[in-house]
Amino acid sequence: MTINPSSQKPVIKQLESRGDNNDSKYDVKIGLPALEVSLAFPQATPASTFPPCASDYYQFDDLLTSEEQNLRRHVRAIMEKEIAPIMTEYWEKAEFPFHAIPKLADLRVAGGTVKGYGNPGLSITGSAIATAEVARVDASCSTFILVHSSLAMLTIALCGSEAQKQKYLPSLAQFRTVACWALTEPDYGSDASSLRTTATKVDGGWIVEGQKRWIGNSTFADVLVVFARNRTTNQINGFIVNKGAPGLKVTKIENKIGLRMVQNGDILLQKVFVPDEDRLPGVNSFQDTSKVLAVSRVMVAWQPIGIAMGVYDMCLRYLKERKQFGVPLAAFQINQEKLVRMLGNVQAMFLVGWRLCKLYESGKMTAGHASMGKAWITLRARETVSLGRELLGGNGILADFLVAKAFCDLEPIFTYEGTYDINSLVTGREVTGVAAFKPAALKQHSRM
Repeated sequence: MTINPSSQKPVIKQLESRGDNNDSKYDVKIGLPALEVSLAFPQATPASTFPPCASDYYQFDDLLTSEEQNLRRHVRAIMEKEIAPIMTEYWEKAEFPFHAIPKLADLRVAGGTVKGYGNPGLSITGSAIATAEVARVDASCSTFILVHSSLAMLTIALCGSEAQKQKYLPSLAQFRTVACWALTEPDYGSDASSLRTTATKVDGGWIVEGQKRWIGNSTFADVLVVFARNRTTNQINGFIVNKGAPGLKVTKIENKIGLRMVQNGDILLQKVFVPDEDRLPGVNSFQDTSKVLAVSRVMVAWQPIGIAMGVYDMCLRYLKERKQFGVPLAAFQINQEKLVRMLGNVQAMFLVGWRLCKLYESGKMTAGHASMGKAWITLRARETVSLGRELLGGNGILADFLVAKAFCDLEPIFTYEGTYDINSLVTGREVTGVAAFKPAALKQHSRM
Protein backbone atom coordinates (compact mmCIF):
# COMPACT_ATOMS: atom_id res chain seq x y z
CA MET A 1 0.00 0.00 0.00
CA THR A 2 1.32 3.47 -0.93
CA ILE A 3 0.51 6.43 1.26
CA ASN A 4 0.49 9.99 0.03
CA PRO A 5 1.56 12.01 3.08
CA SER A 6 -0.34 15.05 1.81
CA SER A 7 -3.56 13.06 1.99
CA GLN A 8 -3.10 12.68 5.71
CA LYS A 9 -2.81 16.40 6.51
CA PRO A 10 -6.57 17.08 6.60
CA VAL A 11 -6.95 14.26 9.11
CA ILE A 12 -4.29 15.82 11.34
CA LYS A 13 -5.83 19.28 11.05
CA GLN A 14 -9.29 17.93 11.72
CA LEU A 15 -8.17 16.19 14.88
CA GLU A 16 -6.26 19.24 16.05
CA SER A 17 -9.28 21.48 15.59
CA ARG A 18 -11.55 19.06 17.45
CA GLY A 19 -8.94 18.29 20.11
CA ASP A 20 -10.13 14.72 19.71
CA ASN A 21 -6.92 12.70 19.79
CA ASN A 22 -8.47 9.72 21.55
CA ASP A 23 -10.48 8.31 18.68
CA SER A 24 -9.71 4.56 18.63
CA LYS A 25 -9.17 4.66 14.88
CA TYR A 26 -6.19 6.95 15.22
CA ASP A 27 -2.78 6.92 16.79
CA VAL A 28 -3.18 9.22 19.79
CA LYS A 29 0.19 10.92 19.31
CA ILE A 30 0.16 11.89 15.67
CA GLY A 31 -3.40 11.55 14.50
CA LEU A 32 -2.71 9.04 11.72
CA PRO A 33 -4.59 5.79 11.33
CA ALA A 34 -2.59 3.39 13.54
CA LEU A 35 -2.16 0.83 10.78
CA GLU A 36 -0.51 3.43 8.56
CA VAL A 37 1.88 5.04 11.02
CA SER A 38 4.92 2.93 10.20
CA LEU A 39 4.35 3.38 6.49
CA ALA A 40 3.79 7.12 6.74
CA PHE A 41 6.98 7.62 8.71
CA PRO A 42 9.45 5.12 7.24
CA GLN A 43 12.79 4.60 8.96
CA ALA A 44 14.21 1.47 7.35
CA THR A 45 13.18 -2.13 6.79
CA PRO A 46 12.61 -3.86 10.15
CA ALA A 47 14.18 -7.20 11.07
CA SER A 48 10.86 -8.99 10.54
CA THR A 49 12.00 -8.93 6.92
CA PHE A 50 15.49 -10.21 7.54
CA PRO A 51 18.41 -8.72 5.60
CA PRO A 52 20.38 -10.89 3.16
CA CYS A 53 23.61 -12.35 4.54
CA ALA A 54 26.59 -10.14 3.69
CA SER A 55 28.87 -11.03 6.60
CA ASP A 56 30.86 -13.86 4.93
CA TYR A 57 33.30 -11.33 3.51
CA TYR A 58 36.30 -13.68 3.46
CA GLN A 59 34.21 -16.44 1.86
CA PHE A 60 34.50 -18.89 4.74
CA ASP A 61 31.75 -20.90 3.09
CA ASP A 62 34.58 -22.39 1.03
CA LEU A 63 35.90 -24.03 4.23
CA LEU A 64 32.70 -26.03 4.63
CA THR A 65 31.79 -29.34 3.05
CA SER A 66 28.93 -29.41 0.58
CA GLU A 67 26.74 -31.02 3.27
CA GLU A 68 27.57 -28.24 5.71
CA GLN A 69 26.90 -25.59 3.07
CA ASN A 70 23.51 -27.13 2.27
CA LEU A 71 22.64 -27.30 5.96
CA ARG A 72 23.58 -23.64 6.36
CA ARG A 73 21.30 -22.58 3.52
CA HIS A 74 18.49 -24.80 4.80
CA VAL A 75 18.61 -23.40 8.35
CA ARG A 76 18.98 -19.83 7.12
CA ALA A 77 15.93 -20.08 4.87
CA ILE A 78 13.65 -21.45 7.57
CA MET A 79 14.81 -18.98 10.22
CA GLU A 80 14.38 -15.98 7.93
CA LYS A 81 10.95 -17.09 6.70
CA GLU A 82 9.37 -18.58 9.82
CA ILE A 83 11.05 -17.03 12.85
CA ALA A 84 12.08 -13.50 11.81
CA PRO A 85 8.46 -12.27 11.43
CA ILE A 86 7.45 -13.33 14.96
CA MET A 87 10.59 -13.02 17.08
CA THR A 88 10.22 -9.38 18.20
CA GLU A 89 6.64 -9.88 19.36
CA TYR A 90 7.47 -12.91 21.49
CA TRP A 91 10.72 -11.42 22.75
CA GLU A 92 8.85 -8.32 23.91
CA LYS A 93 6.20 -10.45 25.65
CA ALA A 94 8.88 -12.74 27.15
CA GLU A 95 6.90 -15.70 25.88
CA PHE A 96 8.01 -18.73 23.91
CA PRO A 97 6.37 -19.30 20.49
CA PHE A 98 5.27 -22.88 21.02
CA HIS A 99 3.49 -22.90 17.66
CA ALA A 100 6.92 -22.46 16.02
CA ILE A 101 8.39 -25.68 17.47
CA PRO A 102 7.38 -27.72 14.36
CA LYS A 103 9.27 -25.17 12.25
CA LEU A 104 12.33 -25.56 14.47
CA ALA A 105 11.97 -29.31 14.10
CA ASP A 106 12.12 -28.80 10.32
CA LEU A 107 15.66 -27.47 10.79
CA ARG A 108 16.66 -31.11 11.47
CA VAL A 109 19.44 -30.12 13.86
CA ALA A 110 18.14 -31.46 17.20
CA GLY A 111 20.65 -34.01 18.47
CA GLY A 112 23.45 -32.34 16.58
CA THR A 113 26.42 -34.69 16.45
CA VAL A 114 24.52 -37.65 17.94
CA LYS A 115 24.30 -40.61 15.57
CA GLY A 116 21.36 -43.00 15.44
CA TYR A 117 18.04 -42.92 17.32
CA GLY A 118 16.63 -40.50 14.74
CA ASN A 119 19.37 -37.92 15.23
CA PRO A 120 21.06 -36.12 12.32
CA GLY A 121 24.65 -37.17 13.15
CA LEU A 122 26.11 -33.86 12.01
CA SER A 123 29.78 -33.00 12.08
CA ILE A 124 30.57 -30.66 14.93
CA THR A 125 31.31 -28.01 12.30
CA GLY A 126 27.89 -28.56 10.75
CA SER A 127 26.21 -28.35 14.15
CA ALA A 128 28.17 -25.17 14.93
CA ILE A 129 27.23 -23.56 11.61
CA ALA A 130 23.57 -24.40 12.24
CA THR A 131 23.81 -22.84 15.71
CA ALA A 132 25.20 -19.63 14.21
CA GLU A 133 22.50 -19.48 11.54
CA VAL A 134 19.75 -19.84 14.14
CA ALA A 135 21.37 -17.21 16.37
CA ARG A 136 21.85 -14.86 13.39
CA VAL A 137 18.07 -14.45 13.29
CA ASP A 138 17.15 -15.12 16.92
CA ALA A 139 19.40 -15.87 19.89
CA SER A 140 16.54 -17.17 22.06
CA CYS A 141 15.70 -19.92 19.58
CA SER A 142 19.37 -20.90 19.42
CA THR A 143 19.51 -21.17 23.22
CA PHE A 144 16.30 -23.20 23.27
CA ILE A 145 17.84 -25.67 20.80
CA LEU A 146 21.25 -25.66 22.48
CA VAL A 147 19.84 -26.55 25.91
CA HIS A 148 17.59 -29.23 24.43
CA SER A 149 20.19 -30.69 22.07
CA SER A 150 23.80 -29.95 23.02
CA LEU A 151 23.22 -30.35 26.74
CA ALA A 152 20.26 -32.62 27.56
CA MET A 153 20.21 -34.87 24.50
CA LEU A 154 24.00 -35.13 24.37
CA THR A 155 24.12 -36.13 28.04
CA ILE A 156 21.69 -38.97 27.39
CA ALA A 157 23.64 -39.98 24.27
CA LEU A 158 27.05 -39.96 25.98
CA CYS A 159 26.12 -41.03 29.51
CA GLY A 160 22.83 -42.90 29.17
CA SER A 161 22.10 -46.61 28.94
CA GLU A 162 20.99 -48.20 25.70
CA ALA A 163 17.44 -48.42 27.04
CA GLN A 164 17.48 -44.71 27.92
CA LYS A 165 18.73 -43.75 24.49
CA GLN A 166 16.01 -45.75 22.79
CA LYS A 167 13.33 -44.41 25.12
CA TYR A 168 14.14 -40.71 25.03
CA LEU A 169 16.26 -39.71 22.02
CA PRO A 170 13.89 -40.41 19.08
CA SER A 171 11.09 -38.15 20.34
CA LEU A 172 13.57 -35.48 21.45
CA ALA A 173 15.19 -35.50 18.01
CA GLN A 174 11.82 -34.68 16.44
CA PHE A 175 10.86 -32.12 19.11
CA ARG A 176 7.84 -34.21 20.01
CA THR A 177 9.22 -33.83 23.52
CA VAL A 178 11.47 -31.07 24.92
CA ALA A 179 14.36 -31.39 27.38
CA CYS A 180 16.27 -29.21 29.81
CA TRP A 181 19.58 -29.59 31.66
CA ALA A 182 19.71 -28.78 35.37
CA LEU A 183 23.17 -28.22 36.84
CA THR A 184 23.31 -24.63 38.16
CA GLU A 185 21.95 -23.93 41.64
CA PRO A 186 21.01 -20.68 43.48
CA ASP A 187 24.31 -20.70 45.39
CA TYR A 188 26.49 -22.51 42.84
CA GLY A 189 26.98 -21.10 39.36
CA SER A 190 30.66 -20.79 38.47
CA ASP A 191 31.32 -23.18 41.38
CA ALA A 192 28.88 -25.75 39.99
CA SER A 193 30.98 -28.71 41.14
CA SER A 194 30.02 -27.84 44.74
CA LEU A 195 26.30 -28.34 44.05
CA ARG A 196 24.16 -29.36 47.03
CA THR A 197 21.20 -31.14 45.45
CA THR A 198 21.29 -34.67 46.85
CA ALA A 199 20.37 -38.16 45.68
CA THR A 200 19.64 -40.83 48.30
CA LYS A 201 19.41 -44.51 47.32
CA VAL A 202 16.15 -46.23 48.23
CA ASP A 203 14.48 -49.45 47.12
CA GLY A 204 13.89 -49.31 43.37
CA GLY A 205 15.38 -45.89 42.83
CA TRP A 206 16.55 -42.58 44.29
CA ILE A 207 15.14 -39.66 46.25
CA VAL A 208 16.38 -36.38 44.76
CA GLU A 209 16.12 -33.19 46.84
CA GLY A 210 17.39 -29.68 46.20
CA GLN A 211 17.09 -26.57 44.04
CA LYS A 212 18.22 -25.57 40.57
CA ARG A 213 18.24 -22.09 39.03
CA TRP A 214 18.45 -20.48 35.60
CA ILE A 215 17.39 -23.68 33.88
CA GLY A 216 16.33 -22.95 30.29
CA ASN A 217 13.22 -24.73 28.95
CA SER A 218 12.44 -26.00 32.45
CA THR A 219 8.97 -24.47 32.76
CA PHE A 220 7.61 -26.73 30.01
CA ALA A 221 10.24 -29.46 29.54
CA ASP A 222 9.01 -33.04 29.30
CA VAL A 223 12.44 -34.42 30.26
CA LEU A 224 14.73 -32.87 32.87
CA VAL A 225 18.36 -34.00 33.13
CA VAL A 226 19.25 -33.28 36.75
CA PHE A 227 22.61 -33.51 38.53
CA ALA A 228 22.77 -34.35 42.21
CA ARG A 229 25.32 -35.40 44.82
CA ASN A 230 25.18 -39.07 45.77
CA ARG A 231 24.87 -39.13 49.58
CA THR A 232 26.83 -42.38 49.78
CA THR A 233 29.77 -41.66 47.46
CA ASN A 234 29.68 -37.85 47.64
CA GLN A 235 30.13 -37.85 43.84
CA ILE A 236 27.93 -36.17 41.24
CA ASN A 237 25.37 -38.41 39.54
CA GLY A 238 22.93 -37.70 36.74
CA PHE A 239 19.21 -38.46 36.64
CA ILE A 240 16.34 -38.18 34.19
CA VAL A 241 13.29 -36.63 35.82
CA ASN A 242 10.02 -36.61 33.94
CA LYS A 243 7.55 -33.75 33.81
CA GLY A 244 4.87 -33.98 36.45
CA ALA A 245 6.90 -36.09 38.86
CA PRO A 246 5.50 -35.73 42.41
CA GLY A 247 7.55 -33.18 44.36
CA LEU A 248 8.82 -31.39 41.23
CA LYS A 249 7.97 -27.69 41.00
CA VAL A 250 9.21 -25.19 38.44
CA THR A 251 8.73 -21.41 38.61
CA LYS A 252 9.51 -19.06 35.73
CA ILE A 253 12.21 -16.45 36.32
CA GLU A 254 10.73 -13.08 35.39
CA ASN A 255 12.13 -9.69 34.36
CA LYS A 256 15.13 -10.77 32.29
CA ILE A 257 16.69 -8.21 29.95
CA GLY A 258 18.05 -10.82 27.54
CA LEU A 259 17.00 -14.07 25.84
CA ARG A 260 13.49 -13.12 26.84
CA MET A 261 11.83 -15.84 24.80
CA VAL A 262 13.80 -18.51 26.67
CA GLN A 263 11.81 -19.75 29.64
CA ASN A 264 14.33 -19.98 32.48
CA GLY A 265 13.09 -21.48 35.70
CA ASP A 266 13.79 -22.14 39.34
CA ILE A 267 13.41 -25.85 40.03
CA LEU A 268 12.43 -27.17 43.45
CA LEU A 269 12.87 -30.91 44.01
CA GLN A 270 11.11 -32.09 47.18
CA LYS A 271 11.67 -35.81 47.71
CA VAL A 272 11.33 -36.54 44.00
CA PHE A 273 11.49 -40.28 43.35
CA VAL A 274 13.56 -41.31 40.32
CA PRO A 275 13.45 -45.00 39.37
CA ASP A 276 16.73 -46.88 38.92
CA GLU A 277 16.18 -47.07 35.15
CA ASP A 278 16.34 -43.25 34.96
CA ARG A 279 19.67 -42.89 36.69
CA LEU A 280 22.31 -42.05 34.05
CA PRO A 281 24.97 -44.76 34.45
CA GLY A 282 27.69 -42.73 32.75
CA VAL A 283 27.65 -39.86 35.25
CA ASN A 284 29.69 -40.86 38.30
CA SER A 285 31.61 -37.67 38.99
CA PHE A 286 31.60 -34.02 38.01
CA GLN A 287 34.30 -34.81 35.45
CA ASP A 288 31.76 -36.83 33.49
CA THR A 289 29.83 -33.64 32.77
CA SER A 290 32.97 -32.32 31.05
CA LYS A 291 32.36 -34.66 28.11
CA VAL A 292 29.12 -32.78 27.48
CA LEU A 293 30.38 -29.31 28.35
CA ALA A 294 33.30 -29.65 25.92
CA VAL A 295 30.85 -29.89 23.03
CA SER A 296 28.29 -27.42 24.37
CA ARG A 297 30.95 -24.78 24.99
CA VAL A 298 31.93 -24.98 21.32
CA MET A 299 28.28 -24.55 20.37
CA VAL A 300 27.87 -21.59 22.74
CA ALA A 301 30.90 -19.96 21.12
CA TRP A 302 29.04 -20.04 17.81
CA GLN A 303 25.97 -18.25 19.19
CA PRO A 304 27.71 -14.84 19.40
CA ILE A 305 29.21 -15.46 15.97
CA GLY A 306 25.71 -15.79 14.57
CA ILE A 307 24.40 -12.82 16.54
CA ALA A 308 27.23 -10.62 15.26
CA MET A 309 26.57 -11.79 11.70
CA GLY A 310 22.92 -10.78 11.96
CA VAL A 311 23.73 -7.40 13.48
CA TYR A 312 26.26 -6.63 10.76
CA ASP A 313 23.79 -7.65 8.05
CA MET A 314 21.11 -5.46 9.63
CA CYS A 315 23.43 -2.46 9.99
CA LEU A 316 24.66 -2.70 6.40
CA ARG A 317 21.11 -2.59 5.05
CA TYR A 318 20.09 0.13 7.49
CA LEU A 319 23.00 2.42 6.59
CA LYS A 320 22.06 2.14 2.92
CA GLU A 321 18.37 2.84 3.52
CA ARG A 322 18.33 5.47 6.25
CA LYS A 323 19.10 9.04 5.15
CA GLN A 324 20.28 12.06 7.11
CA PHE A 325 21.52 15.38 5.75
CA GLY A 326 20.14 14.29 2.41
CA VAL A 327 22.38 11.23 1.96
CA PRO A 328 22.39 7.61 3.16
CA LEU A 329 24.13 7.02 6.48
CA ALA A 330 26.51 4.74 4.59
CA ALA A 331 28.02 7.83 2.95
CA PHE A 332 29.62 9.04 6.17
CA GLN A 333 33.24 8.04 6.80
CA ILE A 334 32.86 7.38 10.52
CA ASN A 335 29.95 5.02 9.84
CA GLN A 336 31.97 3.08 7.28
CA GLU A 337 34.84 2.73 9.75
CA LYS A 338 32.54 1.29 12.41
CA LEU A 339 30.90 -1.03 9.92
CA VAL A 340 34.25 -2.36 8.71
CA ARG A 341 35.41 -2.86 12.29
CA MET A 342 32.28 -4.94 12.88
CA LEU A 343 32.94 -6.93 9.71
CA GLY A 344 36.54 -7.59 10.73
CA ASN A 345 35.39 -8.87 14.10
CA VAL A 346 32.94 -11.25 12.46
CA GLN A 347 35.67 -12.67 10.19
CA ALA A 348 38.03 -13.23 13.12
CA MET A 349 35.30 -14.74 15.31
CA PHE A 350 34.28 -17.13 12.55
CA LEU A 351 37.85 -18.29 12.00
CA VAL A 352 38.45 -18.95 15.72
CA GLY A 353 35.17 -20.86 15.92
CA TRP A 354 35.97 -22.89 12.82
CA ARG A 355 39.42 -23.78 14.15
CA LEU A 356 37.88 -24.83 17.46
CA CYS A 357 35.66 -27.28 15.57
CA LYS A 358 38.63 -28.70 13.65
CA LEU A 359 40.59 -29.18 16.88
CA TYR A 360 37.64 -31.06 18.35
CA GLU A 361 37.20 -33.23 15.27
CA SER A 362 40.89 -34.19 15.34
CA GLY A 363 40.81 -34.95 19.06
CA LYS A 364 43.22 -32.09 19.84
CA MET A 365 40.84 -29.65 21.52
CA THR A 366 41.54 -28.98 25.19
CA ALA A 367 39.39 -27.36 27.86
CA GLY A 368 41.56 -24.28 27.53
CA HIS A 369 40.96 -24.08 23.78
CA ALA A 370 37.18 -24.23 24.26
CA SER A 371 37.19 -21.75 27.14
CA MET A 372 39.32 -19.16 25.36
CA GLY A 373 37.20 -19.51 22.24
CA LYS A 374 33.98 -18.89 24.15
CA ALA A 375 35.45 -16.03 26.22
CA TRP A 376 37.15 -14.19 23.36
CA ILE A 377 34.33 -14.60 20.86
CA THR A 378 31.70 -13.28 23.27
CA LEU A 379 33.96 -10.33 24.07
CA ARG A 380 34.33 -9.44 20.38
CA ALA A 381 30.62 -9.94 19.81
CA ARG A 382 29.85 -7.49 22.59
CA GLU A 383 32.01 -4.90 20.87
CA THR A 384 30.44 -5.62 17.50
CA VAL A 385 26.86 -5.31 18.71
CA SER A 386 27.73 -2.16 20.66
CA LEU A 387 29.04 -0.59 17.45
CA GLY A 388 25.82 -1.59 15.73
CA ARG A 389 23.86 0.08 18.51
CA GLU A 390 25.76 3.31 17.80
CA LEU A 391 25.20 3.10 14.05
CA LEU A 392 21.42 2.84 14.38
CA GLY A 393 21.12 5.91 16.58
CA GLY A 394 17.68 6.16 18.18
CA ASN A 395 16.46 3.08 16.32
CA GLY A 396 19.27 1.19 18.03
CA ILE A 397 17.11 0.90 21.14
CA LEU A 398 14.14 -0.61 19.28
CA ALA A 399 13.88 -4.38 19.14
CA ASP A 400 12.23 -3.95 15.71
CA PHE A 401 15.65 -3.41 14.13
CA LEU A 402 17.30 -6.45 15.79
CA VAL A 403 20.30 -4.61 17.26
CA ALA A 404 18.72 -3.66 20.61
CA LYS A 405 17.43 -7.20 21.01
CA ALA A 406 20.83 -8.68 20.12
CA PHE A 407 22.53 -6.19 22.46
CA CYS A 408 20.47 -7.57 25.36
CA ASP A 409 20.62 -11.22 24.28
CA LEU A 410 24.41 -11.22 24.33
CA GLU A 411 24.55 -10.43 28.04
CA PRO A 412 23.35 -13.82 29.32
CA ILE A 413 25.48 -15.57 26.69
CA PHE A 414 28.50 -13.63 27.95
CA THR A 415 27.79 -15.21 31.35
CA TYR A 416 26.47 -18.75 30.86
CA GLU A 417 28.58 -21.82 30.07
CA GLY A 418 31.28 -20.10 32.11
CA THR A 419 31.63 -16.35 32.55
CA TYR A 420 34.32 -14.49 30.63
CA ASP A 421 36.47 -14.47 33.78
CA ILE A 422 36.01 -18.15 34.63
CA ASN A 423 36.75 -19.25 31.07
CA SER A 424 39.84 -17.04 31.08
CA LEU A 425 41.00 -18.77 34.25
CA VAL A 426 40.45 -22.21 32.69
CA THR A 427 42.77 -21.23 29.84
CA GLY A 428 45.12 -19.51 32.27
CA ARG A 429 45.40 -22.69 34.30
CA GLU A 430 46.22 -24.63 31.16
CA VAL A 431 48.97 -22.29 29.95
CA THR A 432 50.55 -21.57 33.36
CA GLY A 433 49.91 -24.79 35.25
CA VAL A 434 48.52 -22.76 38.16
CA ALA A 435 44.83 -22.91 39.15
CA ALA A 436 43.67 -19.43 40.17
CA PHE A 437 39.99 -20.14 40.83
CA LYS A 438 40.33 -19.98 44.59
CA PRO A 439 42.84 -17.55 46.11
CA ALA A 440 45.42 -19.11 48.44
CA ALA A 441 44.21 -17.05 51.40
CA LEU A 442 40.70 -18.45 51.02
CA LYS A 443 42.04 -21.99 50.70
CA GLN A 444 43.96 -21.54 53.94
CA HIS A 445 40.88 -20.09 55.64
CA SER A 446 38.73 -23.05 54.51
CA ARG A 447 41.08 -25.46 56.27
CA MET A 448 40.69 -23.70 59.60
